[in-house]
Amino acid sequence: MPDYKKMYAIVCAAASEALDKLPETAENAAGRETLQQALDKAEELYIAEDSEE
Repeated sequence: MPDYKKMYAIVCAAASEALDKLPETAENAAGRETLQQALDKAEELYIAEDSEE
């Protein structure tokens, strides 16, 4: 079975790093918002799943 927690950690760390490197300009605003919303949603799901175990 795949290690989803490890995959989550890898993808979220990379997205967070990309956000840190992506300049906060008007041209990047939509992309930054999309990445941030995805990170927030992934974190919510991760925490909810972890609390069910």
